[in-house]
Amino acid sequence: MFQRWSFALCRPIVAAAQVSQQQVPPSEEPRNESGAANPPLVKEEFLRQFRERLANDKTGRNSLEGFLDLPENLPPTAASIGPLKRGKEPLPPWLKLKVPMGASRQPRFNKIRRNMREKRLATVCEEAKCPNIGECWGGGDEEGDGTATATIMVMGAHCTRGCRFCSVMTSRTPPPLDPEEPRKTADAVADMGVEYIVMTMVDRDDLADGGAAHVVRCVTAVKERNPGLLLEALVGDFHGDLKLVEMVAGSPLNVYAHNIECVERITPNVRDRRASYRQSLKVLEHVNNFTKGAMLTKSSIMLGLGEKEEEVRQTLRDLRTAGVSAVTLGQYLQPSRTRLKVSRYAHPKEFEMWEKEALDMGFLYCASGPMVRSSYRAGEYYIKNILKQRETVEAPSVSDGGNEPKDSE
Repeated sequence: MFQRWSFALCRPIVAAAQVSQQQVPPSEEPRNESGAANPPLVKEEFLRQFRERLANDKTGRNSLEGFLDLPENLPPTAASIGPLKRGKEPLPPWLKLKVPMGASRQPRFNKIRRNMREKRLATVCEEAKCPNIGECWGGGDEEGDGTATATIMVMGAHCTRGCRFCSVMTSRTPPPLDPEEPRKTADAVADMGVEYIVMTMVDRDDLADGGAAHVVRCVTAVKERNPGLLLEALVGDFHGDLKLVEMVAGSPLNVYAHNIECVERITPNVRDRRASYRQSLKVLEHVNNFTKGAMLTKSSIMLGLGEKEEEVRQTLRDLRTAGVSAVTLGQYLQPSRTRLKVSRYAHPKEFEMWEKEALDMGFLYCASGPMVRSSYRAGEYYIKNILKQRETVEAPSVSDGGNEPKDSE
C-alpha cells in the first residue's frame, strides 16, 4: 500500500518534467542578460504546489502517521489489513523494521552469537527466525542502556511436533540428548553476563518423560553457576502428564511459561494434533495450584491466524482463570512458504486495546504489540521487578523429594 502510494505521487513529478521539456524548447528557453538559461520555473512551481498540497492534506492518507492514527469512532479491529493473498499485500508500515546496525556497533549481539556458535547451542531466536533478535541480543547497543537477553533452546534443534506456524525443524527421531548440555548452557549464560534468561525447549515426544528431567538439570546447572540470574522456562506440555509438570515447576526457575498460542477454535489447524487448547490451560492451572501461586506463570497469544475479537477476549479470560499472571500478544508472521499464511495484520491500536483489557482482567503484566513475541525483552524488565518484590516475601517451598530428576529415556 505504502509503495503504491509513493509511486502514485511520483508520477505527476515525472509527467510535469516531461511537459515542461515539451512546452519550452531549448531555443525558446528564457535566458538572463548573460545568455545563460534561467532555472526551469515550470518544475519549481509544480514542486512548490505539490509540497503545499501535501502539507495541507487533511485526509490522513498521505503520511505515515495517517496509517497509524485511526479516525474517531472506528474500532481498532476494523483497521486490520486483510484478508490477505500471498504476494498481493506488502507489510504495513508498523511492521517495517529499522535497518540493523553494523557489526562494529553491536558488541553484545556479536558476543552472544559467537558464544552460541562456540558451544554449539541452539536459540529459538535463530531457529524460529524471530524479527526481534537484533533488539534482544543487542540489549540497547545503540543507546548503551538496556539488558541483552536471549532465549536458549535445549534438547537440540529438532522438534517431534509439527505446528503449522513454527519454523523449527521437525523430526520423528531427533538426535539423542547431549549429557553435557546443562554444563554448556550454564557456561554460555555466565559468559553472556545477562540478568534474565529464557530457556525454551523443543518437544521430545520420543522420550518417556518428554525431556522433563533434562530441563530440570539444565535449569539447576544454570542457577547454580549464576545464582543471581532470573530464569524463565518456556516449556511444552509434557504429554499433559502433570507429574512431569510438577517436576519442572519444582526446579529453581523463576517464571513458568507455556504458550497457548491461539484461540480455541483454530487450535487444531494451527498446532500439532498432540497439543490442545484445554491441555495447555490444564498445565498452566496445575502449576499455579502446585506452587500455591508462588510461581509466576506466563503465556502468549498470536493474532493474524483467523481469530475473532470475542475469541481473543475469551482466551484472555481462560488464561486468567487458570491463574496466569503475565501474557503477551503479537502479530503472527509467516516464517516460510510451507507455514500457515497470515490472515490479517492487526493494527497497533488493536494491540493497545488488548493490553488495556488484559490489565483490567487482573494480569500483572501484558506486553501487546505487532512485534512482541513470547520472550520479547521489553516484558522482562517489568517481570524482573515483580520477581524482586516477591523475593522480599518468603515463598513456600514447591520442591518435593519425589520430584528428583531421573534420566530421560
